[in-house]
Amino acid sequence: MLNYFRGKQARIFQAVPDDFVRKKYMKLLTSSDRLVGLIGQRGVGKTTLLLQYLKNNFKVSEYLYFSADDIYIADTKFYDIADEFVRLGGKVMVIDEIHKYYNWAQEIKNIYDSFPELLIRFSGSAMLNIMYEKYDLSRRCVTAQMETLSFLEFLELDKKLELPLLPLDDIITRGSEISLDLALSHSNIYSGFKDFLKFGAYPFFMEDKDTYKNKLFNALEKIINEDIPSCHKIDYSQLIVFKKIIAILIESRVPYKVNMVKLSKKLGVSHPTLASYLAMLKDSKIFHPVKKYSVKVSKKPEKLLFDNTNILQAYADEFGIEVNAGTVRETFFASCFSDIFYSDIGDFRVKDMFFEIGGRNKTFKQIKDVENSCLVIDTDYTTQERKIPLWLFGLM
Repeated sequence: MLNYFRGKQARIFQAVPDDFVRKKYMKLLTSSDRLVGLIGQRGVGKTTLLLQYLKNNFKVSEYLYFSADDIYIADTKFYDIADEFVRLGGKVMVIDEIHKYYNWAQEIKNIYDSFPELLIRFSGSAMLNIMYEKYDLSRRCVTAQMETLSFLEFLELDKKLELPLLPLDDIITRGSEISLDLALSHSNIYSGFKDFLKFGAYPFFMEDKDTYKNKLFNALEKIINEDIPSCHKIDYSQLIVFKKIIAILIESRVPYKVNMVKLSKKLGVSHPTLASYLAMLKDSKIFHPVKKYSVKVSKKPEKLLFDNTNILQAYADEFGIEVNAGTVRETFFASCFSDIFYSDIGDFRVKDMFFEIGGRNKTFKQIKDVENSCLVIDTDYTTQERKIPLWLFGLM
């Protein structure tokens, strides 16, 4: 049994890149925790990182890597594989795409409890939340949500340009100064930002930029057709509703304002069903719902955005629709924050700050008398106080 997996992993490891490692996630994998999971959307680089972890930290005889969707796994239990592996001196077992295996949580619990000397690492869908698994893995497992590449990471990977990580406070207080210094000392930053908006969020852009959108679209299709059904008890006939929601969002061209009653009627589903479907699209990292700020924050989103500009571009290309520049800007800005709200003052609110988003010629008209406000504009650098280039938020 192990010979099959080792023969396969030998072929896979020949193509493992060494030139770029996502350090903050690698730190988690190399920790002393026995059970570690990388959760994230397809294409963010989970498999590559797991292979780098094994290649750079263990001898070939000490590790075992396999994917849970391997055809050999269909009639095999994880436990039996682990048992044979440990008896032969194995130290670390890595399971990719674990959500593809039925009853994975019980299997992992049994392995964890039976082989205390074995390190276990796994990857899974962005929707995989072990906190809700009935086998109580939450107290045994450390997990990290592996995000898409930031603009900062893209610059390092594509332009070989290493820049410092910037705190939000520095961007707000010294944005014009920082942008002027960086833009004049690195002339390719702004052109790199324009590239990033189209094809920089997923590491596979390094393979072939010309086919990037098509590959991303295919990955998104697999999320809907395979990952969502495998992580939720949902009838396959309902998947058309997810595709209709995506079509409605892309055809609106501007950030889609949510009216749950009208939308549920249009889609022919109940209000609770629609709410659960929107939550799934959020958890899958396809959508980024943004709520409106108020004293009592609503449970429903004010508007729907795609999770990143690459998804927006991929769907726009598939539907033959030209992307709206304002929507691209808002999508990018929102993607830089985990906690952000739409606001009646400006466009967005983050903590106590108000942000108005616009093009190069945008003025302070909407926020001229508003304290704690900034104008975020799509330009290479600025020299005016309270004006901040949009790309700078990608360095946070």
